[in-house]
Amino acid sequence: MKALIFDCDGVLVDTEKDGHRVAFNKTFAEFGLQDNWSVDYYGELLKVAGGKERMRHHFDNHGWPSQSGNDKDAFIASLHARKTAVFTDIIAEGQLPLRPGIKRIVDEAIAAGIRLGVCTTSNPKAIDGVLDLLGPDRKAHFEFVLAGDVVSKKKPDPEIYNLAKTKLGLPVDECAVIEDSRNGLLAALGADLPCLITTSTYTTQEDFTGSIGVVPELGDDPNIIITIDKLDELAAKHAA
Repeated sequence: MKALIFDCDGVLVDTEKDGHRVAFNKTFAEFGLQDNWSVDYYGELLKVAGGKERMRHHFDNHGWPSQSGNDKDAFIASLHARKTAVFTDIIAEGQLPLRPGIKRIVDEAIAAGIRLGVCTTSNPKAIDGVLDLLGPDRKAHFEFVLAGDVVSKKKPDPEIYNLAKTKLGLPVDECAVIEDSRNGLLAALGADLPCLITTSTYTTQEDFTGSIGVVPELGDDPNIIITIDKLDELAAKHAA
């Protein structure tokens, strides 16, 4: 294995329930909206990839607020910009820690000379805040971050992983992906990339057929579940 690509939300940090959902609700309140996404309802919304797309889906199905005016795109963009700022503050305040094993496996990858990248539907500012949790030395080893609207079609479309393959210039059997959702898995598989799943709050019951493995987390000592060598072994079996 020569390259490891991480998803962000649910993989680096379990952000959805107590991060993004909370940031959406705070933003709605600031804008004078009555919308408030419950834990269960937000789980349903996660079937729609991307925050702007999620809001549009919600308003299309539950009615657009009067504040949206005649330019719905601008309204969504303003909501999303503020939501990203709120979410970034949540991360910066240390309210959402990195998931177990993330720092460890990044260190193992760096020691092995493995190239690192991120492919996510999150806003670039949001992922930048998450990567800050790794510390400047680890963050500096990430060769690329593909985020937000860098592609025209979001997961489960494989466009973002195909773009990553182009940037890496490596055959698929020398790469691996870590995702937490079925949408992410389908995107990776669509690009012919082996994908390990670390389930998160909302994804434990999803169908992960086709993955190279499903674990609750990567784990830290003394409960390490996946090492970089184990991931390499799983990816090699997939290639074979």
